[in-house]
Amino acid sequence: MSQGSSRGRAELAIVGITIVWGSTFVLVKSALADVSTFLFIALRFSLAALVLALVYRRSLKRNGLWPGLAAGCLLFVAYVFQTKGLELTTPAKSAFLTGLSIPMVPLLGSLVYRNRPRMFEAAGILVATAGMGLMTLPSGGFGIGRGDVLSVLCAVAFALHIVLVSHYTPLIGFETVAVAQVAGAAALGLLSFRFAEPVRFHMNGAVATAVLVTGLLATAVAFTTLAWAQQYTTATRSALIFALEPVVAWVTSYLLTGDTLNGRGKAGAALILAGVLMVELKPNKLAAETNVSEGTSL
Repeated sequence: MSQGSSRGRAELAIVGITIVWGSTFVLVKSALADVSTFLFIALRFSLAALVLALVYRRSLKRNGLWPGLAAGCLLFVAYVFQTKGLELTTPAKSAFLTGLSIPMVPLLGSLVYRNRPRMFEAAGILVATAGMGLMTLPSGGFGIGRGDVLSVLCAVAFALHIVLVSHYTPLIGFETVAVAQVAGAAALGLLSFRFAEPVRFHMNGAVATAVLVTGLLATAVAFTTLAWAQQYTTATRSALIFALEPVVAWVTSYLLTGDTLNGRGKAGAALILAGVLMVELKPNKLAAETNVSEGTSL
């Protein structure tokens, strides 16, 4: 299979992950009324770790456990900040601030691995980030609260996670990275949920649905697919595709509640799509050169 074909399939898979993640914001927000943050994370990742361990038990490599566990620590920290932040701010602001990981990825990649994104990728990131701001932030100003700060810290952890996984997955295989990172996050959740905050758990349909959907689809399937996909594309391009998440979140909200976008929101959605297309529709030759350049350093 050609490099361009593999990259196309990988980036299409990342679009699918983004659709899954973008559709779970409202679901998780509802569940957090009846389950404490750390316990929810522990349940979600434990379910995913059990499923992945059964599926990939014969494909694990010992030399990949430590990078995978490091990725799991970043993943755990990111989800703690995101979930706690979501309790204290609005889903829209959480989606935008978490999405700041998109411009952070090429910055961190250049600092850690000495590689810089191409000009058209940097332009696409700036356009998509501006679109996220238009789509999710209120026009009357932007106050900073505790939940917003936690969401920004979540973005930093997610950006580091993307850079780390992009570097190690081609070296040790996606199976080991996927299992180790999810198992590591599950272990941290199980060790901390009793001590980090008062335990709150009222089993109902919303909690059960959120644990199953996020554990199986948004964690087990999503992070396995992401680990596979990042063998064939770059951290910068992966992060840019994730900019579609607030668009997906709005579409989900529209289908479930009939919520519509105003002119500002529509302009933001258009900018996000434009930013992604600026990169995805570049000539294949230039895209291939970008993959070779970034792939060797990431």
